[in-house]
Amino acid sequence: MSGAVADTSRADEDSPLPEWRHRRLTARLRLTLGYAFFAVISGVVALAIIYAVMWSVPNYPFIAANPGDDDYVPSREEIIDVLIRASGYALLLLTVIGLGAGWVLAGQVLRPLQQITRAADRAARGALDHRVGLTGRRDEFTDLSDTFDHMLDRLQRSFEAQRRFAANASHELRTPLAVSRAMLDVARADPEGQDIPVLLSRLAEMNRRGGEIVDALLQLSALGNAPPPMAPLDLSEAVEEALEAVREEAAAQGVKVSAEVRPVAVNGHEVLLRQLVVNLLHNAVRHNLPVGGSLAVTAGPDPESDGFAVVRVVNTGAALDPEVVRTLTEPFLRADGRTAARRGHGLGLAIVAAVAEAHHGGLVLASNPGGGLTVTVRIPRTGD
Repeated sequence: MSGAVADTSRADEDSPLPEWRHRRLTARLRLTLGYAFFAVISGVVALAIIYAVMWSVPNYPFIAANPGDDDYVPSREEIIDVLIRASGYALLLLTVIGLGAGWVLAGQVLRPLQQITRAADRAARGALDHRVGLTGRRDEFTDLSDTFDHMLDRLQRSFEAQRRFAANASHELRTPLAVSRAMLDVARADPEGQDIPVLLSRLAEMNRRGGEIVDALLQLSALGNAPPPMAPLDLSEAVEEALEAVREEAAAQGVKVSAEVRPVAVNGHEVLLRQLVVNLLHNAVRHNLPVGGSLAVTAGPDPESDGFAVVRVVNTGAALDPEVVRTLTEPFLRADGRTAARRGHGLGLAIVAAVAEAHHGGLVLASNPGGGLTVTVRIPRTGD
Protein backbone atom coordinates (compact mmCIF):
# COMPACT_ATOMS: atom_id res chain seq x y z
CA MET A 1 0.00 0.00 0.00
CA SER A 2 2.81 2.40 0.86
CA GLY A 3 4.46 1.67 -2.50
CA ALA A 4 1.25 2.61 -4.32
CA VAL A 5 1.11 5.88 -2.42
CA ALA A 6 4.71 6.66 -3.33
CA ASP A 7 4.02 5.94 -7.00
CA THR A 8 1.03 8.26 -6.93
CA SER A 9 3.12 11.03 -5.42
CA ARG A 10 5.72 10.69 -8.15
CA ALA A 11 3.01 10.68 -10.79
CA ASP A 12 1.57 13.85 -9.32
CA GLU A 13 5.01 15.49 -9.35
CA ASP A 14 5.62 14.48 -12.97
CA SER A 15 2.13 15.54 -14.09
CA PRO A 16 1.08 18.55 -12.01
CA LEU A 17 -1.64 19.61 -14.48
CA PRO A 18 -5.32 18.67 -13.96
CA GLU A 19 -6.43 15.58 -15.84
CA TRP A 20 -8.61 17.55 -18.25
CA ARG A 21 -5.58 19.59 -19.36
CA HIS A 22 -4.03 16.44 -20.86
CA ARG A 23 -7.04 15.77 -23.09
CA ARG A 24 -6.81 18.76 -25.41
CA LEU A 25 -6.14 19.71 -28.99
CA THR A 26 -2.55 20.65 -29.66
CA ALA A 27 -1.73 24.16 -30.82
CA ARG A 28 -0.55 22.74 -34.15
CA LEU A 29 -3.87 20.96 -34.73
CA ARG A 30 -5.84 24.07 -33.75
CA LEU A 31 -3.81 26.20 -36.15
CA THR A 32 -4.26 23.59 -38.88
CA LEU A 33 -8.04 23.57 -38.39
CA GLY A 34 -8.01 27.35 -38.39
CA TYR A 35 -6.10 27.54 -41.67
CA ALA A 36 -8.44 24.97 -43.26
CA PHE A 37 -11.51 26.76 -41.93
CA PHE A 38 -10.51 30.11 -43.39
CA ALA A 39 -9.57 28.46 -46.70
CA VAL A 40 -13.01 26.84 -46.92
CA ILE A 41 -14.79 30.05 -45.84
CA SER A 42 -12.87 32.00 -48.51
CA GLY A 43 -13.99 29.44 -51.10
CA VAL A 44 -17.60 29.60 -49.91
CA VAL A 45 -17.59 33.40 -50.14
CA ALA A 46 -16.13 33.33 -53.65
CA LEU A 47 -18.63 30.72 -54.81
CA ALA A 48 -21.51 32.61 -53.21
CA ILE A 49 -20.52 35.70 -55.18
CA ILE A 50 -20.42 33.68 -58.40
CA TYR A 51 -23.76 32.09 -57.52
CA ALA A 52 -25.32 35.51 -56.92
CA VAL A 53 -23.99 36.76 -60.23
CA MET A 54 -25.45 33.76 -62.03
CA TRP A 55 -28.87 34.48 -60.51
CA SER A 56 -28.69 37.96 -62.00
CA VAL A 57 -28.57 36.47 -65.49
CA PRO A 58 -32.02 36.84 -67.22
CA ASN A 59 -34.07 33.67 -66.98
CA TYR A 60 -34.95 32.97 -70.63
CA PRO A 61 -33.89 30.16 -72.99
CA PHE A 62 -30.42 30.59 -74.35
CA ILE A 63 -29.91 30.18 -78.09
CA ALA A 64 -26.76 29.74 -80.09
CA ALA A 65 -25.15 32.80 -81.57
CA ASN A 66 -25.39 31.17 -84.99
CA PRO A 67 -29.02 30.19 -85.70
CA GLY A 68 -27.75 27.46 -87.99
CA ASP A 69 -25.76 25.88 -85.17
CA ASP A 70 -27.60 22.97 -83.57
CA ASP A 71 -25.31 22.81 -80.48
CA TYR A 72 -27.14 22.44 -77.17
CA VAL A 73 -27.21 25.60 -75.03
CA PRO A 74 -27.90 24.97 -71.30
CA SER A 75 -30.36 27.07 -69.35
CA ARG A 76 -29.50 29.14 -66.29
CA GLU A 77 -30.88 26.50 -63.95
CA GLU A 78 -28.73 23.84 -65.54
CA ILE A 79 -25.64 26.02 -65.28
CA ILE A 80 -26.37 26.71 -61.61
CA ASP A 81 -26.85 22.97 -60.95
CA VAL A 82 -23.47 22.24 -62.52
CA LEU A 83 -21.93 25.12 -60.55
CA ILE A 84 -23.26 23.72 -57.27
CA ARG A 85 -21.80 20.26 -57.97
CA ALA A 86 -18.46 21.78 -59.01
CA SER A 87 -18.52 23.97 -55.90
CA GLY A 88 -18.86 20.92 -53.69
CA TYR A 89 -15.80 19.31 -55.27
CA ALA A 90 -13.89 22.60 -55.06
CA LEU A 91 -14.71 23.03 -51.37
CA LEU A 92 -13.64 19.45 -50.68
CA LEU A 93 -10.35 20.10 -52.47
CA LEU A 94 -9.87 23.36 -50.53
CA THR A 95 -10.47 21.46 -47.28
CA VAL A 96 -7.82 18.88 -48.12
CA ILE A 97 -5.36 21.55 -49.25
CA GLY A 98 -6.11 23.68 -46.19
CA LEU A 99 -5.54 20.78 -43.81
CA GLY A 100 -2.32 19.65 -45.48
CA ALA A 101 -0.80 23.08 -46.01
CA GLY A 102 -2.04 24.23 -42.60
CA TRP A 103 -0.38 21.29 -40.88
CA VAL A 104 2.96 22.06 -42.58
CA LEU A 105 2.74 25.82 -41.93
CA ALA A 106 1.69 25.33 -38.31
CA GLY A 107 4.67 23.04 -37.78
CA GLN A 108 7.05 25.63 -39.18
CA VAL A 109 5.51 28.43 -37.11
CA LEU A 110 5.56 26.43 -33.88
CA ARG A 111 9.00 24.87 -34.29
CA PRO A 112 10.74 27.68 -32.31
CA LEU A 113 8.14 27.30 -29.57
CA GLN A 114 8.92 23.59 -29.39
CA GLN A 115 12.61 24.41 -28.91
CA ILE A 116 11.74 26.80 -26.09
CA THR A 117 9.47 24.16 -24.53
CA ARG A 118 12.26 21.57 -24.57
CA ALA A 119 14.64 24.07 -22.97
CA ALA A 120 12.03 24.91 -20.32
CA ASP A 121 11.52 21.22 -19.59
CA ARG A 122 15.28 20.72 -19.14
CA ALA A 123 15.40 23.75 -16.86
CA ALA A 124 12.48 22.37 -14.81
CA ARG A 125 14.52 19.19 -14.30
CA GLY A 126 17.46 21.20 -12.97
CA ALA A 127 19.62 21.58 -16.11
CA LEU A 128 20.19 25.34 -16.25
CA ASP A 129 23.18 25.22 -18.61
CA HIS A 130 21.08 24.73 -21.77
CA ARG A 131 20.13 27.74 -23.92
CA VAL A 132 17.59 28.04 -26.73
CA GLY A 133 19.70 30.36 -28.87
CA LEU A 134 17.20 30.97 -31.67
CA THR A 135 18.74 32.54 -34.77
CA GLY A 136 17.30 34.22 -37.82
CA ARG A 137 15.03 37.18 -38.30
CA ARG A 138 13.82 38.88 -35.15
CA ASP A 139 10.20 38.19 -34.28
CA GLU A 140 8.07 37.34 -31.26
CA PHE A 141 9.67 33.91 -30.92
CA THR A 142 13.26 35.19 -30.99
CA ASP A 143 12.29 37.85 -28.42
CA LEU A 144 10.81 35.11 -26.22
CA SER A 145 13.90 32.97 -26.74
CA ASP A 146 16.28 35.79 -25.79
CA THR A 147 14.20 36.62 -22.72
CA PHE A 148 14.10 32.97 -21.68
CA ASP A 149 17.88 32.59 -22.15
CA HIS A 150 18.46 35.74 -20.10
CA MET A 151 16.23 34.33 -17.36
CA LEU A 152 18.22 31.08 -17.39
CA ASP A 153 21.47 33.05 -17.12
CA ARG A 154 20.22 34.88 -14.05
CA LEU A 155 18.80 31.70 -12.50
CA GLN A 156 22.07 29.84 -13.04
CA ARG A 157 24.10 32.64 -11.48
CA SER A 158 21.63 32.84 -8.59
CA PHE A 159 21.71 29.10 -7.88
CA GLU A 160 25.50 29.01 -8.10
CA ALA A 161 25.68 31.95 -5.71
CA GLN A 162 23.27 30.19 -3.34
CA ARG A 163 25.38 27.03 -3.39
CA ARG A 164 28.52 29.03 -2.67
CA PHE A 165 26.67 30.91 0.07
CA ALA A 166 25.56 27.69 1.76
CA ALA A 167 29.05 26.20 1.58
CA ASN A 168 30.78 29.36 2.79
CA ALA A 169 28.24 30.04 5.53
CA SER A 170 28.64 26.50 6.81
CA HIS A 171 32.41 26.93 6.86
CA GLU A 172 32.26 30.31 8.60
CA LEU A 173 29.85 29.10 11.26
CA ARG A 174 31.70 25.83 11.77
CA THR A 175 35.09 27.48 12.36
CA PRO A 176 34.33 29.20 15.73
CA LEU A 177 32.39 26.16 16.88
CA ALA A 178 35.27 23.83 16.02
CA VAL A 179 37.81 26.09 17.78
CA SER A 180 35.60 26.31 20.87
CA ARG A 181 35.15 22.55 20.95
CA ALA A 182 38.90 22.00 20.63
CA MET A 183 39.61 24.37 23.53
CA LEU A 184 36.97 22.64 25.68
CA ASP A 185 38.38 19.21 24.82
CA VAL A 186 41.85 20.35 25.85
CA ALA A 187 40.49 21.85 29.07
CA ARG A 188 38.64 18.62 29.94
CA ALA A 189 41.75 16.55 29.22
CA ASP A 190 43.92 18.68 31.54
CA PRO A 191 41.67 20.73 33.85
CA GLU A 192 44.46 21.52 36.32
CA GLY A 193 46.83 22.95 33.70
CA GLN A 194 44.44 25.51 32.24
CA ASP A 195 44.57 29.27 32.53
CA ILE A 196 40.87 29.79 33.16
CA PRO A 197 40.78 33.56 32.44
CA VAL A 198 42.57 33.07 29.11
CA LEU A 199 40.32 30.14 28.21
CA LEU A 200 37.18 32.12 29.02
CA SER A 201 38.48 35.08 27.00
CA ARG A 202 39.10 32.87 23.96
CA LEU A 203 35.72 31.20 24.28
CA ALA A 204 34.05 34.59 24.54
CA GLU A 205 35.88 35.72 21.38
CA MET A 206 34.72 32.62 19.46
CA ASN A 207 31.18 33.16 20.72
CA ARG A 208 31.32 36.83 19.67
CA ARG A 209 32.52 35.87 16.21
CA GLY A 210 29.68 33.40 15.71
CA GLY A 211 27.19 35.96 16.97
CA GLU A 212 28.49 38.54 14.50
CA ILE A 213 27.97 36.14 11.62
CA VAL A 214 24.41 35.35 12.71
CA ASP A 215 23.62 39.06 13.22
CA ALA A 216 24.93 39.90 9.75
CA LEU A 217 22.87 37.12 8.19
CA LEU A 218 19.76 38.36 10.00
CA GLN A 219 20.47 41.88 8.75
CA LEU A 220 20.74 40.63 5.18
CA SER A 221 17.50 38.69 5.58
CA ALA A 222 15.66 41.69 7.03
CA LEU A 223 16.78 43.95 4.18
CA GLY A 224 15.52 41.44 1.64
CA ASN A 225 12.11 40.96 3.27
CA ALA A 226 10.86 44.47 4.02
CA PRO A 227 11.92 48.02 3.09
CA PRO A 228 13.32 50.05 6.01
CA PRO A 229 11.56 53.25 7.17
CA MET A 230 12.95 56.30 5.36
CA ALA A 231 13.35 59.94 6.40
CA PRO A 232 15.13 63.00 4.93
CA LEU A 233 18.72 63.28 6.17
CA ASP A 234 22.16 64.58 5.25
CA LEU A 235 24.31 61.74 3.94
CA SER A 236 27.49 63.62 4.84
CA GLU A 237 26.70 63.24 8.55
CA ALA A 238 26.59 59.46 8.24
CA VAL A 239 29.91 59.56 6.37
CA GLU A 240 31.55 61.72 9.04
CA GLU A 241 30.36 59.42 11.82
CA ALA A 242 31.65 56.40 9.94
CA LEU A 243 35.04 58.06 9.44
CA GLU A 244 35.33 58.67 13.15
CA ALA A 245 34.44 55.04 13.85
CA VAL A 246 37.30 53.64 11.73
CA ARG A 247 40.09 56.19 12.26
CA GLU A 248 41.57 54.30 15.20
CA GLU A 249 41.64 51.00 13.32
CA ALA A 250 43.08 52.70 10.24
CA ALA A 251 45.87 54.24 12.34
CA ALA A 252 46.64 50.88 13.90
CA GLN A 253 46.85 49.33 10.41
CA GLY A 254 49.05 52.15 9.14
CA VAL A 255 46.45 53.22 6.57
CA LYS A 256 46.32 56.91 5.70
CA VAL A 257 42.76 58.24 5.39
CA SER A 258 41.75 61.25 3.30
CA ALA A 259 38.21 62.51 2.86
CA GLU A 260 36.27 65.02 0.79
CA VAL A 261 32.74 65.23 2.14
CA ARG A 262 30.03 67.65 1.02
CA PRO A 263 26.47 67.93 2.29
CA VAL A 264 23.83 66.15 0.22
CA ALA A 265 20.21 65.42 1.11
CA VAL A 266 18.83 61.92 0.64
CA ASN A 267 15.79 60.01 1.79
CA GLY A 268 17.06 57.07 3.81
CA HIS A 269 17.51 55.16 7.03
CA GLU A 270 20.16 56.80 9.20
CA VAL A 271 21.47 53.66 10.92
CA LEU A 272 21.62 51.60 7.74
CA LEU A 273 23.38 54.33 5.76
CA ARG A 274 25.93 54.77 8.54
CA GLN A 275 26.45 51.00 8.57
CA LEU A 276 26.86 51.08 4.78
CA VAL A 277 29.71 53.58 5.00
CA VAL A 278 31.28 51.84 8.02
CA ASN A 279 31.33 48.56 6.10
CA LEU A 280 32.93 50.27 3.10
CA LEU A 281 35.63 51.83 5.26
CA HIS A 282 36.30 48.68 7.26
CA ASN A 283 36.62 46.78 4.01
CA ALA A 284 39.07 49.37 2.65
CA VAL A 285 41.18 49.32 5.84
CA ARG A 286 41.28 45.57 6.39
CA HIS A 287 42.05 44.68 2.77
CA ASN A 288 44.77 47.26 2.21
CA LEU A 289 48.53 47.09 1.87
CA PRO A 290 50.32 45.58 4.87
CA VAL A 291 52.19 48.85 5.52
CA GLY A 292 51.76 52.37 4.17
CA GLY A 293 48.43 51.90 2.47
CA SER A 294 45.84 54.60 1.94
CA LEU A 295 42.17 55.12 1.30
CA ALA A 296 40.28 58.11 -0.04
CA VAL A 297 36.62 58.86 0.65
CA THR A 298 34.48 61.12 -1.52
CA ALA A 299 30.87 61.89 -0.63
CA GLY A 300 28.33 64.42 -1.86
CA PRO A 301 26.33 65.21 -5.00
CA ASP A 302 27.37 62.95 -7.85
CA PRO A 303 28.93 65.03 -10.67
CA GLU A 304 28.58 62.10 -13.09
CA SER A 305 24.90 61.36 -12.46
CA ASP A 306 22.48 64.21 -11.88
CA GLY A 307 19.92 63.52 -9.19
CA PHE A 308 22.10 61.11 -7.20
CA ALA A 309 24.32 61.29 -4.15
CA VAL A 310 27.56 59.34 -4.25
CA VAL A 311 29.87 57.70 -1.73
CA ARG A 312 33.13 56.55 -3.29
CA VAL A 313 35.91 54.74 -1.43
CA VAL A 314 39.25 54.11 -3.15
CA ASN A 315 41.86 52.00 -1.37
CA THR A 316 45.27 50.60 -2.18
CA GLY A 317 45.95 46.90 -1.93
CA ALA A 318 46.63 43.77 -3.91
CA ALA A 319 45.81 43.60 -7.61
CA LEU A 320 42.37 42.08 -8.22
CA ASP A 321 41.07 40.19 -11.22
CA PRO A 322 38.02 42.03 -12.66
CA GLU A 323 36.19 38.69 -12.92
CA VAL A 324 36.70 38.14 -9.19
CA VAL A 325 35.59 41.71 -8.38
CA ARG A 326 32.16 40.98 -9.89
CA THR A 327 31.55 38.31 -7.25
CA LEU A 328 32.70 40.22 -4.16
CA THR A 329 29.17 41.18 -3.13
CA GLU A 330 28.32 37.51 -2.58
CA PRO A 331 28.12 36.70 1.14
CA PHE A 332 31.23 35.11 2.67
CA LEU A 333 33.21 35.35 -0.57
CA ARG A 334 36.80 36.51 -0.30
CA ALA A 335 39.07 36.94 -3.29
CA ASP A 336 42.78 36.16 -3.50
CA GLY A 337 44.70 38.90 -1.78
CA ARG A 338 41.70 39.85 0.37
CA THR A 339 42.01 37.24 3.09
CA ALA A 340 44.89 38.62 5.12
CA ALA A 341 42.63 40.33 7.66
CA ARG A 342 41.82 38.42 10.79
CA ARG A 343 38.51 40.22 11.31
CA GLY A 344 35.42 40.22 9.13
CA HIS A 345 33.50 37.38 7.54
CA GLY A 346 33.06 38.42 3.90
CA LEU A 347 29.65 39.95 4.57
CA GLY A 348 30.58 43.64 4.42
CA LEU A 349 30.05 44.28 0.72
CA ALA A 350 27.01 41.98 0.65
CA ILE A 351 25.37 44.16 3.30
CA VAL A 352 26.43 47.33 1.44
CA ALA A 353 24.80 46.06 -1.75
CA ALA A 354 21.60 45.17 0.13
CA VAL A 355 21.43 48.58 1.86
CA ALA A 356 22.03 50.42 -1.42
CA GLU A 357 19.30 48.40 -3.12
CA ALA A 358 16.91 49.08 -0.23
CA HIS A 359 17.52 52.82 -0.84
CA HIS A 360 16.79 52.44 -4.59
CA GLY A 361 20.48 52.90 -5.34
CA GLY A 362 23.29 50.76 -6.63
CA LEU A 363 26.80 49.52 -5.90
CA VAL A 364 29.64 49.46 -8.44
CA LEU A 365 32.98 47.72 -7.83
CA ALA A 366 36.08 48.30 -9.95
CA SER A 367 39.63 47.06 -9.56
CA ASN A 368 42.32 49.74 -9.64
CA PRO A 369 45.13 49.41 -12.22
CA GLY A 370 47.77 49.73 -9.49
CA GLY A 371 45.98 47.40 -7.07
CA GLY A 372 43.17 47.83 -4.63
CA LEU A 373 39.51 48.54 -5.17
CA THR A 374 37.19 51.43 -5.97
CA VAL A 375 33.70 51.08 -4.50
CA THR A 376 30.97 53.50 -5.59
CA VAL A 377 27.51 53.74 -4.04
CA ARG A 378 24.84 55.93 -5.62
CA ILE A 379 21.59 56.85 -3.88
CA PRO A 380 18.84 59.14 -5.21
CA ARG A 381 18.95 62.68 -3.87
CA THR A 382 16.04 64.65 -2.48
CA GLY A 383 15.33 68.34 -2.92
CA ASP A 384 17.96 70.51 -1.23
